[in-house]
Amino acid sequence: MSNDGVGLRAVMRSVAFLTAGALAVPALAGCSSEDTASKPLAEQDIAPAARDQVADGGTLHWAVDALPETLNTFQADANATTTTVAQAVLPSMYRLDANGRPQVNPDYLESAKVVETEPKQVVLYKLNQQAVWSDGREIGAADFAAQWRALSGKDSAYWTARNAGYERIEKIERGANDLEVRVTFARPYADWRSLFSPLYPKDVMGTPDSFNDSARKKLKVTAGPFRLKKVDRKDGEVTLARSERWWGHPAKLDEIVLTAVPRDERTGALAAGDVDLAEIDPESLGRITLAARAGAKTGSTPLAGPGGLSAHGSGSNLGAAAALRSWAVAHEGDEETADDEAGAGKKKREAALAYERQQTALKGFEVRRSLEPAYTQLALNGASGPLADERVRRAVARALDRKELAKAVLTPLGLPAEPVGSHLALSGQDAYADNSGALGGQDTEGAEALLADAGWVHGGPVKKENGEKAEEGEKADKGEKAAGAEGEKSGGTSEKESAKESEKSRKKSDKESEKGSREKSDNEDPADEDSADSEDDKGDKGDDKQYANKLAQGGAPAGAYAPKGTPAPAAAATKVLAKNGKALALRFVLPSGPGSETLRTVAGRISSMLAKVGIRTEISKVSDESYFKDHIASGQYDLALYSWPASAFPATDARPIFAKPVPAADGSLNVEQNYTRVGTDQVDQLFDQAVTTLDASESRSLIRKADSRIWAAAGSIPLYQRPQLTAARKNLVNAGAFGFQTPVYEDMGFLKKGAKPASGPSGN
Repeated sequence: MSNDGVGLRAVMRSVAFLTAGALAVPALAGCSSEDTASKPLAEQDIAPAARDQVADGGTLHWAVDALPETLNTFQADANATTTTVAQAVLPSMYRLDANGRPQVNPDYLESAKVVETEPKQVVLYKLNQQAVWSDGREIGAADFAAQWRALSGKDSAYWTARNAGYERIEKIERGANDLEVRVTFARPYADWRSLFSPLYPKDVMGTPDSFNDSARKKLKVTAGPFRLKKVDRKDGEVTLARSERWWGHPAKLDEIVLTAVPRDERTGALAAGDVDLAEIDPESLGRITLAARAGAKTGSTPLAGPGGLSAHGSGSNLGAAAALRSWAVAHEGDEETADDEAGAGKKKREAALAYERQQTALKGFEVRRSLEPAYTQLALNGASGPLADERVRRAVARALDRKELAKAVLTPLGLPAEPVGSHLALSGQDAYADNSGALGGQDTEGAEALLADAGWVHGGPVKKENGEKAEEGEKADKGEKAAGAEGEKSGGTSEKESAKESEKSRKKSDKESEKGSREKSDNEDPADEDSADSEDDKGDKGDDKQYANKLAQGGAPAGAYAPKGTPAPAAAATKVLAKNGKALALRFVLPSGPGSETLRTVAGRISSMLAKVGIRTEISKVSDESYFKDHIASGQYDLALYSWPASAFPATDARPIFAKPVPAADGSLNVEQNYTRVGTDQVDQLFDQAVTTLDASESRSLIRKADSRIWAAAGSIPLYQRPQLTAARKNLVNAGAFGFQTPVYEDMGFLKKGAKPASGPSGN
């Protein structure tokens, strides 16, 4: 799924037919803007600084989600940390720029171009003559050839996760000299720039045994600004040290230590000084922003005294009671509640003082913000049930106000709130064009007409489970189980419960506004009780586990962030839509952990929008561990929210996500990564054409046409680009929210005394 790292190529991710009449595809949108380059919606935010302003030495402690199970990016259990290590220690022929477009990496490559197209496509690589492996051997054709053989798919002894592109190569040979590599393709391949990034030494790729095992726990030979020094699984750390054999600009840092820190523990890790850089959730953003304001303002604040100094530190006559009051106010109580808290026992006083100490420490950090190269989508399972009918899927899509959803998620974070207009690229990338017009925008009447055309009518008779007919509307009160019965068994909640949860969030938002929009900490002491929690909500808390933000191949959270206080869904339609004695109800599967609270809020808004056209949703909360494997991948859902990373090579990487499912030899359905089970022959053909043409303009046009057809099929609805929030020590430069661009590891470091970073979008 979504990838946390910024790689040249996203680690990929992780049946209905068009008919005449109401399902006719509108004229393709976006084609008129093919020659107009788009721009990223948000710039990267990394506190840029010239190398001469960066101090030599120091160690960067960088929080990651998990240690790598393997250091081989081409194996199935590679994750985001695998990608980060590979970027820092291995060659890449191309890297992504700030627009998400591949550019030659001059540290390894002088040039690369197609030199022949007939009778076969031939690409000639001219390598940097200084490029050598850490053992002193030159990088050359033998390394390219070993990687091709390992990833070609011809030898099943290699345990590879993907071979896209490599299977098209016919041969690799030395060019006119040792610095030239000639790659001949058996079939034309438009995305040839995606290959050999990263490039492993022939010692790793040369045999199945070495490929399968030698690079899982260590990398003996590297060729980057850093080398792998140590993987410490006991302490949860990977240490990268400056490489003395590096021929480019020497790394400013002595070491980079990648430390596994759960998302819900990162605020504490930052405050304790355990990490200098960490991607965070919106709740942590509130705490760091509050601390920064307290440190910057003169005069008193709830957490700072005159001149920004702590009001409750040593020498203060306000003491622990005042600190407790500040803590209680920051934890969403009003002043009267805070006064009551001031008389609490020893445990709460200690919690308040600990909170204040953390806030003081957090003054040394800032939050750098951009948009992640990934988007959140609403997936519609078209394999069976009501959503097998394209008209119903299109009605769901037409009921959504995607602009409102984007604003709800991104505006409170200070990020541009624009709906994503493409399944295959993001704004700034070559292939991007807004093709959503192929499906159409929000249109309540249009959605209702599509549902009526599909046979779903208001007030139709609904059969009871014993076969008797219920009175009109009775089923809506008692709860239809046709689409959601399984969800109820899995811990599903009714629409009333979903509305209650959203209403609770709205009340919390109102309180926040009244006391100055203070944001609640994601690191509260267990002693703190949310005043908005009702008795009915307490049963859900046992299910709360941190939602793993990467679903597959180190990807990112399924779904997206959204602000607290999302309004409750509107009341369901008074008359249920029914067809053949069954009510129209869709099972909306969501993860239950605290890391996906905002995802559930977004789902509540979507449920409200669908209710306006008569579509009921039955929320089914499932454990974080089973969400993807047991529900999304296996097709046990009607609606779901999850994310895909953007790729610079959509003709190659996006095809498995949208390919038409086909029957397998054992009778099952081979869906590849198309978890919506919606695909068409025409989309497959457009992908095939796009990946074989060597005309870049024609390839972009074909990708955009494919995207229009994907929109028209309404198997998935892109909603918004995911926010990227990174907490960074204020004197750390050239690191933060990278956006599309591949990090430049050798430039990262800490400012020299008296130096200042260049102006940028950073700020709290």
